[in-house]
Amino acid sequence: MNNASPRPDAATVAGIEQEQFLAILSREEALARFEAALFPRPIALDERLLGEALGSALGADVVAPIDVPPFDRANVDGFAVRSADLAQAGEAHAALLALNDERIACGTLPGLAVSPGTATPISTGGPIPRGADAVIMVEHTEPAGEGIEVRRAAGPGQFISYAGSDMARGETLLRAGTVIGAREVGMLAACGIAVVTVARKPRVAVLSTGDELVQPGAPLPPAGIYDTNGAIVSAAIAENGGEPVFLGAFPDDEAKLEAAMRAALAQHDMLILSGGTSKGAGDVTHRIIARLGKPGIVAHGVALKPGKPLCLAVCDGKPVVILPGFPTSAMFTFHDMIVPVLRRMAGLPPRTDAHVAATVPLRVPSELGRTEFVMVSLVEGREGLVAYPTGKGSGAITSFTQADGFVRIEALADHLPAGTQVEVTLFTPQVHVPDLVIIGSHCTGLDRVLAPLARQGLSLRSLSVGSLGGLAAARRGECDLAPIHLFDDKTRSYNEPFLSPDLELVPGWRRMQGFVYRKGDARFEGLSAQAAVEAALADPACLMVNRNQGAGTRILIDALLAGARPDGYWNQPKSHNAVAAAVSQGRADWGVTIAPVADAAGLGFIALTEEHYDFALVSARRERPAVEAFLSALRSPEVRQALEEAGFRPA
Repeated sequence: MNNASPRPDAATVAGIEQEQFLAILSREEALARFEAALFPRPIALDERLLGEALGSALGADVVAPIDVPPFDRANVDGFAVRSADLAQAGEAHAALLALNDERIACGTLPGLAVSPGTATPISTGGPIPRGADAVIMVEHTEPAGEGIEVRRAAGPGQFISYAGSDMARGETLLRAGTVIGAREVGMLAACGIAVVTVARKPRVAVLSTGDELVQPGAPLPPAGIYDTNGAIVSAAIAENGGEPVFLGAFPDDEAKLEAAMRAALAQHDMLILSGGTSKGAGDVTHRIIARLGKPGIVAHGVALKPGKPLCLAVCDGKPVVILPGFPTSAMFTFHDMIVPVLRRMAGLPPRTDAHVAATVPLRVPSELGRTEFVMVSLVEGREGLVAYPTGKGSGAITSFTQADGFVRIEALADHLPAGTQVEVTLFTPQVHVPDLVIIGSHCTGLDRVLAPLARQGLSLRSLSVGSLGGLAAARRGECDLAPIHLFDDKTRSYNEPFLSPDLELVPGWRRMQGFVYRKGDARFEGLSAQAAVEAALADPACLMVNRNQGAGTRILIDALLAGARPDGYWNQPKSHNAVAAAVSQGRADWGVTIAPVADAAGLGFIALTEEHYDFALVSARRERPAVEAFLSALRSPEVRQALEEAGFRPA
């Protein structure tokens, strides 16, 4: 530009425009300027009936209002039994069980307890009666007089889906930004949710510019070309959460084009044009933008190949994009520079490419003679992708929603060995390896820490395998953090003694574990936790509910029992919510769970010990941005307040 020029003639205007175009920005700087001019901004929300929400992005986190299943249920047709009665059963020694005088079907509330030496016929999906801790398949029994003969042992929990094992009340099921598909609809329906909050799809106006453009289907005149960008850009908008509105192609007439652009901006959330971004005499769109609103053009010329003449602008809060005219350049710049902004406006997570080669970290058992498809979640390990099996049983809806794809196990194999290289068949072509992976003990408090990270656009994966399983995963380098709550008798301290040299402790929060019972039970009212346990052990009719091996709570329970194995000891659900459900529904009389879960279930609670729920951090991953974001969130006043409100005490 010639600063000494006495008047702003056409040459001066052209000089300004060319200087602006020649100020080439890096991709990162151009995108940063574009996003800074647009965000933060609230996402427009709509309330929709579940049947009308397909394809929309959730506008808010969805928390399970109930346990799913709401009771312990049978996975097969057969007989509800006590596993202890079948401990010695085998081909050489049959166990004879008397049949109780009731048959449990779906929707039938059990009326009789399964006492020692008895069994109750039960259908798939039927509620497990009091006293039973396993189901034996009908195919594995023979009629014997008034009872049945069983020649096969049954382990505790066999063919049982415990209450809350699929979805636990208070658990965050789906996070804001999740696109609602058939699997998500199934999950929401299973919880009885009929109306969901979704992000409203941005309405994006699409204009093509150029005197030479002809719409597909019309005759092609000399020197004319078909308008491919209008159709391609519209399709790409729809693929990435927007609602495209193609307004047609406009000639290079400045007045007509300006009127069209103003009308488009008035009625839509975003405007995308293609063509008219270079410094040729016929290009007018970049001149029009300066008159449409502030701040106007934020980048005109980006160091991309192809895609250098990209123009990015924001006019009074609405993004305006002028893509290059060549289709290849237009689509490259759209996917690289516009998709991140569009998906953010639509409440969607960032889009990334998928990977399909992975290693299975654990032995995966399979039934010989049947081809099996095991659903897996992908995490990043030391030597590439790791495929974690996510199955929670044949009736679990979350097996689908938490999985990225599936692995096939052939019929002639009875297992998949740990360390096997597998081919993962993906559910979608857009699987994103999570930014942050947490494997270990689950706690509802963890959702309070992860919520702000999800709002920042980080992708998260949390797998519940228990404290010991999480430590093992951390030592193998398959996660960033492992939540643990393990007490060491020798040092009388939590968690630190269980760390290996490559792990470090990150303090989390304190949560009260306690003895739970139904309010009004005179056996426990007013007692200390230890006295309540002694009262339970002294009453042969008192039935407990335990926790699964490897859980920190199980270690605490075993210490309380001091070697005793009361009735119900082998009833081993995998969550605090399942324990609360067993007690509140009368299938057990006491158990151990955390205070927030007991409060939600309306149970009597006798404080036992305040345990430390901490995180084993893989030291080599401390500098990863997602890990730093997690540590920052954990220390933030917002998260600490959320933890306190949920009944936890931040460390």
